[in-house]
Amino acid sequence: MKRRIKAFSQFIDLAELEVIAGDGGHGCVSFRREKYVPKGGPDGGDGGNGGDVVARADPHLHTLLDYRYRRMIRAHRGAHGEGKDRHGKRGLDATIRIPPGTVIRDALNGEIIHDFRGEHDEVVIAVGGKGGRGNAAFSTSTDRAPRRAEDGSPGERRRISLELKLIADVGIVGKPNAGKSTLLRKITAAKPKVAAYPFTTLAPNLGVLRLHDRNLVLADIPGLIEGAHSGRGLGHEFLRHIERTRVLVYMLDAAVGNYDSEFRALRQEVFLHDAGLADRPHMVVVSKVDLLHGADIESLERSGIGMPVSAITGYGLREFVMRLFDLVDSASKEGDDGGGDDS
Repeated sequence: MKRRIKAFSQFIDLAELEVIAGDGGHGCVSFRREKYVPKGGPDGGDGGNGGDVVARADPHLHTLLDYRYRRMIRAHRGAHGEGKDRHGKRGLDATIRIPPGTVIRDALNGEIIHDFRGEHDEVVIAVGGKGGRGNAAFSTSTDRAPRRAEDGSPGERRRISLELKLIADVGIVGKPNAGKSTLLRKITAAKPKVAAYPFTTLAPNLGVLRLHDRNLVLADIPGLIEGAHSGRGLGHEFLRHIERTRVLVYMLDAAVGNYDSEFRALRQEVFLHDAGLADRPHMVVVSKVDLLHGADIESLERSGIGMPVSAITGYGLREFVMRLFDLVDSASKEGDDGGGDDS
């Protein structure tokens, strides 16, 4: 049982599926057969339309795990027409439930089908086939007993790719073991794994920061290393999740020092991944200042390199939270939707 729970807690942000809409039902060839109506006319009903494949955003989902092993989604076909002008029922739709922030593309040409930014966005991604007409539809003044009907048309079939980009107000980036997860645990109710070795975080973590009646969603992005923009250390897997954030927090490790070079390295990786992120509002934080002496902390504050904080002692956290809310407010007023380039 424990193993199953662990498996279902995985964070999956990429998936590929084949979606098949339902075929249309066939039309029917039929004639009235009643005792006192020797020349009853045609009464074959039309086939029902096939069901569509619909994608719907579900705010309760935060991963694409459901589609890691499920490779095909198929809608129901329409029912065939019947005699006595009875039309076939429309086929049932098949619904793909996905987290907000998911981009659906055509897997063959990369074209974006829909970008699910709203919590309840919904779009048809494969259209069901049209039901065929029964012979009653072909009756004319010159052909009162048609013996033909149409077959239903096939439903649309396509291969799609799903890519989840987390929607958060704030993205926290830094090198491995910089203290991002510890900070997230301290100021939100999130419970990311924390340990004293690099790459403890292997998937983004979300936490909600509350201040009075206001909320911010924070995303802790797994540690970035040099070359992350080109995929080193799974860089691409991590960096996509900062594309939608309104504000970036660059976290530097007080235990490492070299603040200027560390900050420039982080900015470079973010810029090389998406040049548009260079203009995203940001702040710089120096974590783990509980490891420094008082004089060193004062010197750090005077330098203006970054705001000193400690998730262990709580040093600077209140000021950090207040400034973070102010920065997000400013970004919102400037009309930054945290979109980034989805190409």
